[in-house]
Amino acid sequence: QVELVESGGGLVQPGGSLRLSCEISGLTLDDYSIGWFRQPPGRAREGVSCFSFSDGNADWLDSVKGRFAISRDMAKKMVWLQMNSLKPEDTGVYYCAAGRGTIVPGCVRHYPYWGRGTRVFVSS
Repeated sequence: QVELVESGGGLVQPGGSLRLSCEISGLTLDDYSIGWFRQPPGRAREGVSCFSFSDGNADWLDSVKGRFAISRDMAKKMVWLQMNSLKPEDTGVYYCAAGRGTIVPGCVRHYPYWGRGTRVFVSS
C-alpha cells in the first residue's frame, strides 16, 4: 500500500534546471522523514537531501547546497526537488525515500520505503 513515485527526470544541458516530483501514498507524513538520493553511473548511492515533516530538520549534500531546494505539500503528499545550475556530475538515478522519525546528518539512516527512481542526464 505504501508507494513513492518519482517523476520529472530527463536530459538537460549544464547550467539548466529540472524539478523532480515525489508522490507519496500510504503514509502519515507528519510521522515521517523524506530523503532524496542519487546514484551516479559507476558510483555508490549518496544522500542529496533529507527532511522531517514533523520537526522541519533538514540536511544537504555539500555539492548541491545553494543549487538545489526542496518544497513539500503535506496535504497533497507531494515533495519536489528543484535542481538549478546543473552540472554533469549531477547525472544519475534520483530516488525519493521515506522512513518514520527524524533525519540524521548525511541522511544515512535507514529508509524502508523507496521509489523506483527517475533518471537525470546533464550533458551538452
